[in-house]
Amino acid sequence: MSSTVKKSSRKSANKAKTAPQMKVVEANPATQSNGQTNADLVARRDAAVPRGVASAAPIYAKYAENAELWDVEGNRYIDFVGGIGVLNTGHRHPKVVEAAKAQEDLYTHTSFQVVPYGPYVELAEKLNSLAPGDAPKKTLLVTTGAEAVENAVKIARAATGRSGIIAFTGGYHGRTLLTLGMTGKVSPYKKDVGPFPADVFRAPFPSVRDGITVQDALTGLKNLFLTDAQPERVAAIIIEPVLGEGGYTPVPFDMMQELRAICDQHGILLIADEVQAGFGRTGTWFSIEHSGVVPDLITVAKSMAGGYPLAGVIGRADLMDAMIPGGLGGTYGGNPVACAAALAAIEAIEEEGLLARSTAMGETLKARFAEIGARAAPYRFWDIRGLGAMVAVEFVTDFDSAKPDADFTKRVIAHALKRGLLLLSCGMHGNAVRVMVPLTASDAIVDEGLTIFEEAVAAAVAEEQK
Repeated sequence: MSSTVKKSSRKSANKAKTAPQMKVVEANPATQSNGQTNADLVARRDAAVPRGVASAAPIYAKYAENAELWDVEGNRYIDFVGGIGVLNTGHRHPKVVEAAKAQEDLYTHTSFQVVPYGPYVELAEKLNSLAPGDAPKKTLLVTTGAEAVENAVKIARAATGRSGIIAFTGGYHGRTLLTLGMTGKVSPYKKDVGPFPADVFRAPFPSVRDGITVQDALTGLKNLFLTDAQPERVAAIIIEPVLGEGGYTPVPFDMMQELRAICDQHGILLIADEVQAGFGRTGTWFSIEHSGVVPDLITVAKSMAGGYPLAGVIGRADLMDAMIPGGLGGTYGGNPVACAAALAAIEAIEEEGLLARSTAMGETLKARFAEIGARAAPYRFWDIRGLGAMVAVEFVTDFDSAKPDADFTKRVIAHALKRGLLLLSCGMHGNAVRVMVPLTASDAIVDEGLTIFEEAVAAAVAEEQK
């Protein structure tokens, strides 16, 4: 396996460009085997970690750089997963690492609720300036995406004096009990852990496969108002502008615009869950910007801090101030090291033109997937979809039945792993592969990953024909 390590150079531009070429450092000991084996760690993990904490790949990380990762045995992988959408700026972006280390030399924790600090305030100011809409905004910083969603619900309830929350089929909002109530997919997240909190309602999401149009979905929402969710008691409607775990399906823009109008009509707040789709993944800072809709609250996390645990809620100042002092917060919320990393990650996205890079990368991914499908697996790539570089390929048994093929998807992912490519599935039926490759990845690395992907698809097809 290769032992080269590639580092991205700093770029500055506001238009689409090829990702920076990388400096090669030969024989980096960090990529070499340290005597451990993946099998040994799997056995130790099985004895020490609950089985509910599942891992997609039976390998253990030793070193990572930009869009490449080496395991403890020295095997190299191209990373099309990015820590589940956390690494838009890549593994160990130099600017992010430098900022985090500099902050660690000053202090690592005081708790903002006890002794506040500048990086929290500076990051809140930056997020307020990036979020869509002209109204004054404020930002709460917490630690995880689920925590951000729960706080958005608290804020919405306090601001409106209402309790109801409406979410959508296929939406994913977290693994805590409240956010599981909003998550619209049972297995594996909700299995065996109910009942879930009251006053959480589910509306249909448009689905070409199931014949559910935008109008059907909106009719379903309006029927929900008639049957279960009295609109005068609904605090907020929450939606991912691009479904994450639900299949990387963008919300049709006309539906998003209608949701905004319905919320305005009934005094309901609109929450955009941008935890996975934000920070450049779709070619804009926030994926809802594509629709032209301005939400009342935005939840953020994942790629905001370039690999450090940080999340938040951005919203209209009048709404964010609805909670009394002490009503919001958390011991680790807005950790200063994570805040410093986030400021650096945002700066990297700006300076390296990664929003435009996402758009260009998305066009490349879609075109290549179409070619790969035609060559390696005719009539199996039922849909290639997404916004910017947030792209998914959905596999079916055949075009006539369009039956979801989760088994084929698993085989593609397994064959890709054997060849050195990390992939992850998604979708209500587990039959889609999603791409979350760092936006800083070079064209050469992306091309190498796509070549491996085609080989994996061809191997999965050949396996069926035996």
